[in-house]
Amino acid sequence: MDIITGYTGKAHVTAEQDRDINIGIFGKGSCVLRAGQQLNAVVISNNEIRITDGVLIHQGCAASIKKNTTNSVTIANGSQGMKRIDLIVARYTKNTSSKVEAVEIKVIQGTPSESNPAVPPYTSGDIQGGDLTADMFEREYFCQQRRYDFYAY
Repeated sequence: MDIITGYTGKAHVTAEQDRDINIGIFGKGSCVLRAGQQLNAVVISNNEIRITDGVLIHQGCAASIKKNTTNSVTIANGSQGMKRIDLIVARYTKNTSSKVEAVEIKVIQGTPSESNPAVPPYTSGDIQGGDLTADMFEREYFCQQRRYDFYAY
């Protein structure tokens, strides 16, 4: 057994251990924490969306937009008379050579259609399973901490 949250005299906590702790607290899925402005999307123009500050947990991986800052994304112009669904995702990536991991806000552009545009494909991925890309785009719920009962003996 390895200690994770104690001093050992050397760097020893891995990203995998940290993600495991988050999964134990928040579950295996992805969600937005009740912190900051909760990563709200603000429409600035037809082509610019700003994502406000906040923290997300994506399959145990925590990422944030720093307090009182935003990230902007650009939406490509559409075509007159056409409809299109674009996704704004938080994309986790891991570089195979360097092993460096990152989370960035990205736009996945959909395909224009006259009547029923389809949701563009995205990569669901399994971070703990070793996938190199995993997109988070649904913001259906906030993280709900599990409730624990504590008893004194």
